[in-house]
Amino acid sequence: MSDHGSEFIRLALSHHALRFGEFTLKSGRISPYFFNAGHFSSGASLATLGRCYAAAIAQAGIEYDMLFGPAYKGIPLAVTTAIAIAEGGRDVHCAFNRKEAKAHGEGGSLIGAPLKGRVLIVDDVITAGTAVREVVELIRGAGASVAGVVIGLDRDEVGPNGRSAVAELAAELEAPVTSIARLDDIVRFLEAEPEFREHLPRVLLYRQQWGATQGNIA
Repeated sequence: MSDHGSEFIRLALSHHALRFGEFTLKSGRISPYFFNAGHFSSGASLATLGRCYAAAIAQAGIEYDMLFGPAYKGIPLAVTTAIAIAEGGRDVHCAFNRKEAKAHGEGGSLIGAPLKGRVLIVDDVITAGTAVREVVELIRGAGASVAGVVIGLDRDEVGPNGRSAVAELAAELEAPVTSIARLDDIVRFLEAEPEFREHLPRVLLYRQQWGATQGNIA
């Protein structure tokens, strides 16, 4: 596991963005863990989170010209990532969308820098990929291209077609989809941390049942 992946998991646990227990997902599956980036609500946590995203982007080697954050959770993620990248010496622009177009004032559904060049989408997780697909249409409709997608956590679960949502999206976009951490990283973390090891059996069982890396087909 990368240093930024480990830091991300510890940060998520300390701010209750990553929790263990019993959670019913939209798919109907009962998951032993749940991730909600909305719990990163302090300046310090967002600053650290931005650095984790910036490190993941650098490690993936994705070439891009600007960042885009899908409404709503992607908005602060794109902003804090842009700040972290600037701290590293590169100034990149970012933009985001409204859920509903504004009819007065500046109008429209886009806020921030004009969409142009290679646009890297920044989001929290990908479940069905619906939100990302919507902004892909906005990006391409503006004449820009999608450089890829970076998310916080890849649950790495098989979907109805036998591949993970991330793999499906990457194939559809013909662009990389990368993450700060994956389900396998959570497993490694639980194996190494006695304080959280009690959750390991349930997470391992869930990965055995639904993990895309386990060769399962839902």
